[in-house]
Amino acid sequence: MRKIIIYTDGGSRGNPGPSAIGVVFCNEKGDIFKKYSEYLGETTNNEAEYRAVILALKKFKALFGKKLAKNTEIELRSDSELLIKQLNGEYKILEPKIKDFFIAIWNLKIDFKKVKFTLVSRTKNQEADSLVSEVLDNTNTTQKLF
Repeated sequence: MRKIIIYTDGGSRGNPGPSAIGVVFCNEKGDIFKKYSEYLGETTNNEAEYRAVILALKKFKALFGKKLAKNTEIELRSDSELLIKQLNGEYKILEPKIKDFFIAIWNLKIDFKKVKFTLVSRTKNQEADSLVSEVLDNTNTTQKLF
């Protein structure tokens, strides 16, 4: 198979707060062929960013199977500098929960021919960002005072 580009985003309203993720699958030409979004509940923004990557890799394998994954190059794009630089080994991971997510991604990426993590600007990640906002706007999340 050819290269697949996957845009991911995670966000929370409050940190921690109500959170959601968005994932957009594109072909090499940039044509969108699948979108996913999910409400996560209360979590931090960084945890949501990592969970978006985990969902993306799992969904690819569920859609196309392990055999096709072995022959596919994935370019995973995100506007989260922390996420991308940690996944590329440029920043240390200090949070224990983030370490667990990092290990989960590392274990998932073994099933692919190649997974490349690329930092993009927010303007280039608008589709995934819109999915996150849409989920959070449509989820009944009332603020707790106590």
